[in-house]
Amino acid sequence: MNKIAVVAFLVIAGVAVALAQAPAPAAKAPSVSQAVKQLEHDWEDALKAGDADKLGEILADDWMTIGYDGKKATKQEELADVKSGKAKLESYELGPMDVKVLGNVAVVQGSDTEKSSSGGKDTSGKWVWMDVFMKRDGKWVAVRSQSAMVK
Repeated sequence: MNKIAVVAFLVIAGVAVALAQAPAPAAKAPSVSQAVKQLEHDWEDALKAGDADKLGEILADDWMTIGYDGKKATKQEELADVKSGKAKLESYELGPMDVKVLGNVAVVQGSDTEKSSSGGKDTSGKWVWMDVFMKRDGKWVAVRSQSAMVK
């Protein structure tokens, strides 16, 4: 009987030592939903700061938008407007965002309330928008956008 107890003790002790030495699980990477929501915050922060370089990292080279006025704009045009001060964001509050992930594409629908101007025209108010992100070379970038002002 003592031999069984000793063997059982050794087995339990061995398992305990093995578990104690097991590597800690790696830190969990943010979900795609969390990652693109953070990009939305970074986008607004870049606009508020007038940081065209940061905005340029978020927008894909082939990014295009359809603005509230129905006009299309490219990444280059958007960055030029930010650099020149033509597009200004003084303050914003993002509303809830809904993310739909489709493989290496993520569609984000959301809203914000902002104090802003474009080309000297006051564009402050409530906005709804949709951004499409794509994972390219391991990084999520915006490829298309559309926005509308809520009346």
